Amino acid sequence: MWDRFAASDPGLLRLTAGLRTVSAVALALVVLVPFGTEVTHMVAGAMTAMTATFAIKDTLVRDQAITLALGLPVALVATSLAALLASQVILGDLFFVALIFGAVYCRRFGERGTALGLIGFQIYFLSLFVGVSTSTLPSLCLALAAGFGCSAVVRFAVVPETPQRVLARLRDAFRTRVAQLVSIQIELLDAEPGQLEKVLDDLRRRTARLHETALMIQGRLEEGTQDADKAALLQRRIADAEIATERLGMLLLNARSAERADTLTLHLPHAPVPLTGDWRPAEDDATIALRRDLKALHLLVSRPASNDEGTAVAHIRNRLLGYRDEERLPPAPAGIQDAFRGIGEAARAVLGLRLALDGPQDESDDSPATTRSREEFDAEDIALASSEEPEEEERTGLQRPTTRAAFQVSVGSVLAIIGGELLSTQRWYWAVLTCWVVFLNTASTGEILVKGYRRLLGTLLGAVAGVVLAGLVGGRTWVAFALVLVFIFAMFFTAPLSYAVMSFFVTAMLSMLYTLLNAYSFDVLVLRIEETAIGAACGVIAAVLVLPVHTDRRTDELLGTVLDRLGDVASAAVEQLSGGPASDLLGKARGLDTALDELRESTNPLTYPITPLRGRRQTVRYLVALLETCAYHARALAATAELVPHSKSVAADPRLHRAGQRIAHNIEVLAAYVENERAEGEVRSGASIASTLRDNGSGNLPSGSVTFRVLRHLQRLDEGVVGLARPLDVPVAERAGSKAARG
Repeated sequence: MWDRFAASDPGLLRLTAGLRTVSAVALALVVLVPFGTEVTHMVAGAMTAMTATFAIKDTLVRDQAITLALGLPVALVATSLAALLASQVILGDLFFVALIFGAVYCRRFGERGTALGLIGFQIYFLSLFVGVSTSTLPSLCLALAAGFGCSAVVRFAVVPETPQRVLARLRDAFRTRVAQLVSIQIELLDAEPGQLEKVLDDLRRRTARLHETALMIQGRLEEGTQDADKAALLQRRIADAEIATERLGMLLLNARSAERADTLTLHLPHAPVPLTGDWRPAEDDATIALRRDLKALHLLVSRPASNDEGTAVAHIRNRLLGYRDEERLPPAPAGIQDAFRGIGEAARAVLGLRLALDGPQDESDDSPATTRSREEFDAEDIALASSEEPEEEERTGLQRPTTRAAFQVSVGSVLAIIGGELLSTQRWYWAVLTCWVVFLNTASTGEILVKGYRRLLGTLLGAVAGVVLAGLVGGRTWVAFALVLVFIFAMFFTAPLSYAVMSFFVTAMLSMLYTLLNAYSFDVLVLRIEETAIGAACGVIAAVLVLPVHTDRRTDELLGTVLDRLGDVASAAVEQLSGGPASDLLGKARGLDTALDELRESTNPLTYPITPLRGRRQTVRYLVALLETCAYHARALAATAELVPHSKSVAADPRLHRAGQRIAHNIEVLAAYVENERAEGEVRSGASIASTLRDNGSGNLPSGSVTFRVLRHLQRLDEGVVGLARPLDVPVAERAGSKAARG
């Protein structure tokens, strides 16, 4: 059960965020109560502890301490200015807008600038919320200082966090998710036809979760490892394990079908089950052995190296690695033999991951196949050299995202202040808060619109819950504080999952705060909804009118990046498979995955359920799914190409260079049309890559050759790239045979 929970929350990041924030708030209350602090300042101290905890995102502990130390004077200055400007309405509003501009502009200075800007804004807002004045300023400053102190105690003593600990938990989550994926692959082998669609849905979901964890590990590697070489090595091993496990699922799907499964459509929306015929689980010797070895692979994955005792695990490892040799494959149909090869490569990836994470292990029980795999890893480690990523061209002026966002949110805040004060001269700041929030972590007009809708929906539902809770709590102060703690934990635990759900808990928490401040009424919650709607509308208006970044333009930019990186991975992999120089293919593949994730995120406004453009939504979903399929086959090519320079049994094939030229050309044409609709060129389609290789006098390809291993991935990548031409409206060159037939 703990493994399942750890896999659902990789690195326990959400659990840690919730516990740390709740602990800081609770400790602040415990510290302030003995001094007879009034409820208003207790609320201020508790909310300050929450702000100081969630605002600081620095990775290193030393950097966290510096940012926290700088945050206290920023908070004191913000609340002092709020007290001094409380009676100066126009001047106070102008300063609030200037503060908002500065807080957003400071994001260009990294995590520390973002944190200090967020602290300044939140504390100024908090001061307005509790009604600060010059007479209450000293006691409020003491409450703020107590909040920062409690946040520091919790961060560095009660719930300490280091990059190494986070990375270690992420690695455990990755291991668990690999085991879960292998488990569902065993179900895939035995599933009845009526169960297959559900099993495939689980397979897709667990594959996506594994990919998510791999990307999270990538973001933590540099700070969580000793040096850059160690980080690069671990990244390669994680990518290798992810690709090998994902590929094993595809091979098992093929093994179930008398004909090869159409994995090209597997990622597409509403794709049919890619099997033909009324299949039933076979009970021949080969299938029984396949089922046995899948369970053995699951055992190998799920047991950490520290738990290996005796020779049983070594025996299993040796047997599975033996399937990398063609002569060790059992007599069976081609699809079943491919699945055994996939098990062998997955076992190799698990061995490499154990070596990278746990260092050298006992080699006394190694078989020749295991010894050869270790030698391949040693050769890779020697060849591995840290490569510097090319620096992207830095934008300046109004093209800089932080500068543009600062102007947008400032204009939106002016509109929100005007609209908010027309509704309420006392609680107008809720509109400003909503306008501020919808600009956080958004990069296009569509994203801002969707985020504003989600916040309004969550606020509306939270207000309904607040009415019920406020009636039940009544004047019970400590019950209200307890519910505040529960809602704060729920806010941070659900924030990465659903913004609407987080907004629900925010509003429910605010209903409790109003109850504590004796300011609760049904009219207040209705006003909260109205101010939220105005703030969201003002944010959207500002995003549309002030230096807009249209969703289409942003998605086109990211699509061009994905195509460029897809071309880099495919070309470099084919070059290495053809005998060319070795390169960091898995690093390139990880860059492709990152770019594809950014594209998927940017298309959310176009695929959101409420979008009125249904046809366009289907087109975008189809395009992204087809790119995911192409990325999968490109990753598989890269993983196989990584074996060639160091393998003693798999030799390069120069003919593959010619086979990859059409793919590279087509990707270049697609990228050119995305960048410029008036670009020239056509996507080439023709005979299958397999037929072009066989027609070259080679006959049937040997099953153990590198060409045989990558042929299916090359073919599917070629078909996928040609398939991208239709949703992108790129012309496709007709086949010569088709022209002749019409002639």
